[in-house]
This record gives sequence, C-alpha cells and structure tokens, in this order.
Amino acid sequence: MEDQEPKHVRRVRYKGTHPKAFKEKYKELSPEQYSEDVAKVMQQGRTPAGMHRSICIEEIMEFLNVTPGQIGLDATLGYGGHTVEIAKRLIPGGKLYAIDVDPIELPKTRERLAALGFGPDVVEMKIMNFSQIDQIIFESGLLNFVLADLGVSSMQIDNPDRGFSFKIEGPLDLRLNPKNGIPASEFLKNVSRDELEELLQVNADEPHYIAIAKGITSKIKKGIKIETTTQLKEIIQEALEYLPENIRKEETKKSCQRSFQALRIEVNDEFGVLDKFLEKLPYVLAPGGRVAILSFHSGEDRRVKKSFKELFRAGVYSEIAPDPIRPSAEESNTNPRARSAKLRWAIKE
Repeated sequence: MEDQEPKHVRRVRYKGTHPKAFKEKYKELSPEQYSEDVAKVMQQGRTPAGMHRSICIEEIMEFLNVTPGQIGLDATLGYGGHTVEIAKRLIPGGKLYAIDVDPIELPKTRERLAALGFGPDVVEMKIMNFSQIDQIIFESGLLNFVLADLGVSSMQIDNPDRGFSFKIEGPLDLRLNPKNGIPASEFLKNVSRDELEELLQVNADEPHYIAIAKGITSKIKKGIKIETTTQLKEIIQEALEYLPENIRKEETKKSCQRSFQALRIEVNDEFGVLDKFLEKLPYVLAPGGRVAILSFHSGEDRRVKKSFKELFRAGVYSEIAPDPIRPSAEESNTNPRARSAKLRWAIKE
C-alpha cells in the first residue's frame, strides 16, 4: 500500500490581528516550529503560552556543580528547563531522575527532552510526588544532588482548563494532578468561614482575609455554586468594594492572586508535601551531597529556611546558604514571574 500524505491541519482561527485565548496562540504552543516568533515574545518580557522559563539557572548550576558520572534528582520536572541544563553536565556516565505529579505535562516534557537527545538512559522520568523521594534511592542509590523548584509552572497557569489563574475563564480546579483529590470548587462547598479565614492567612498572608472569607461563604450559604475562576474573582471583587477607589483595583488584583494561591496550596496539600520532602532529604543525599530549593512565597521559604537551620545546628548539613539568593535584576525584568523567587541551598555533612 502506498504511503499517504499526512492530512493538512488548518491553523487555529481567531478574531482580530493577534490571538488572545490560550488555544489560539498556535505559534507559541509550537516553539520548535516558530522559534523566531517565540523569541520575540520572550524579548517583550512575556512567557510564551504553553512554556515555562526556568529561573536562576546560572545560580543553581553554579551551586550544584554537576559533573559527569554523578547521580541526581530533579524533584520538580515541570517544563524541563533545569533538567536539560543538568543533563548536559552529567554526561557521560551520569543519570538524572526527574519526577513530577502532573500527568498532563510530564509526557510533553518527556517528548521534548527525547527530541534533544536525553532519553531514559540519561533522564529517567516518573510521575511521583516529591514527598516520596525516599522511594527513588532504592533504584538510584544515594544522590549527589537534589533540585526542587516549588510552586506551579507557567504552562499550568496559562492553560484555562487547569483553573490556576483568575485572569482567564476556566473550571475552578487548581489541582496539580487532576486525577487526585478534589477540585477547589468542591472544597469550597463544605468549608467554614473560620477555616477559610485561617487558610487565606496561613497559605497566602492575605490582609483582607475576613472580608473575602465572608464574601465566599455567604454565597455558598445562599446555595450559589462557585465552579469557575471568573465566579471566584467576581466574588472577591465584590467583597473588596469597601476599599478606597484609588487603591481598589490594584489591591483586588493582588488579593485574587493570593486567594487562588491559598486554595491551590490547600487542595494539593503543598505545605504538607514540602514538610515531608524536607524531612526525608538528609536520608537520600550522599555525604557531601547538595540540595537547592527555589521557593516563590513566604510560606514555602519559611519552611525551607527553618529546616535547613535546624539540620545545620544538628550537624546534618555542613553548610547552608547564609541568605536567600535572588534572581538578577536583568532576569526579573525579562521574566516578571522570577521576581518573587528565593533560592536556598544546603550541603550534607
């Protein structure tokens, strides 16, 4: 039978001169095919749709000091930006284990890295929560280094189907793994006002936690189902209408960001997972092994700082970062999502 020509697929159609919706940005979603267009987007200080720009790469690589033949772990694979840089330095003879909880993005990253020549002989990828890092060493042995880039990736935030952003309409989900747990919309159905106030305070340092919790729970009591990102955003906007007009817009935007963050941390048990990860770290590192952790908000950074200090005093770590390393001014200007990042490191005794 003769080979048939592949069926032509028409590009996505959209209104106006530029695509606006996530799925309309076909060039940004195909960076290998439209590299020049993607480069232009990045030069404008924006992250192309479906991509994630890894942060503090130079600083992380300098600290980890990866050399050929080493065995390490990228505990938060994501888009694979850090993974690629590490893999380049491991060969020949080394191996990187890379894990992630996201079953939607991991196959895309596996395909992307394979195209760059990093197959399972160099980078072994697994769908796994990083609280389970102790399971890795049964296969890998003790690790020379571990990297964790906490939080969510840009491609997760930008995809409206995932429900991570208040800026775009989508289901109020917020789960890193849509197959596990319950979406944020279900969580809100049974949360009390007191619980929500505490959640907003602890998970996001939200200053307007009382008004927002009252606004959300009053809607729920009236039988209103909060099922989309836009619904939640509008409830927060309504709850903060008492703010002075000259600050209301900006304050409401920040409160939306913090409230979505607080819910995301809750439905994914991110603090609980991080605590288990930090507790198990010393047992997976070889003597002299190095760990670098990149965090993006105070709740994460406090936990990393506390764990490193306590284990340093106990003699488990021989050295820890005296202060967090921040992205350079240049990186923060070209990638706004880098501005809140803090990098801490430790070295096993």
